[in-house]
Amino acid sequence: MPEREIPAGTGDDVDAVTRAVLTASRLLVAVSARSLGAVGDRVTLPQFRMLTVLSTRGDTKLVALAGLLHVAPSTAMRMVDRLIAAGLVVRHTNRANRRETLLRLTDEGRRTVEDVTARRRAEIAAIVERLTPGERVALVEALTAFNEAGGEPPAPDAPEGPQHSDAPRLRPPGLPAEDGGAPRK
Repeated sequence: MPEREIPAGTGDDVDAVTRAVLTASRLLVAVSARSLGAVGDRVTLPQFRMLTVLSTRGDTKLVALAGLLHVAPSTAMRMVDRLIAAGLVVRHTNRANRRETLLRLTDEGRRTVEDVTARRRAEIAAIVERLTPGERVALVEALTAFNEAGGEPPAPDAPEGPQHSDAPRLRPPGLPAEDGGAPRK
């Protein structure tokens, strides 16, 4: 595949960067939705975001969780109630302040986050493998800056040892199989 020509001056054009990020976000939302397919109707994308925040932040108060998700506390409470009913989250009393209630992932909630993340990681890796080494370096630099600007903590490293056998290596829709997913030259 030939390298794309990038029009001069678009790198510092906020509108061009915004369009590129919006396009990438459509792809990432599609990857996210497909990765949730393994849990079926049990967890929605917003609920999975809540599980992910609890996974990365640990025990969290409802009001703080709502703030991190940019939703009203009442909305967060409804989401938490559904996740508790599904056995993915529990409430417990804060030992340091018995008037506070904290939220925590259950073992099943943690496994759900790990499984969905493994599927997402596999599909994203299949896309990244199609990039040249130089494009990969540029993408890491750009996304690191973007995530820092947005206040998003880094994703955890891939787990050591064998990958989840139930997390298939997926070819993103629309990518031809005949080149075997080789990097562009």
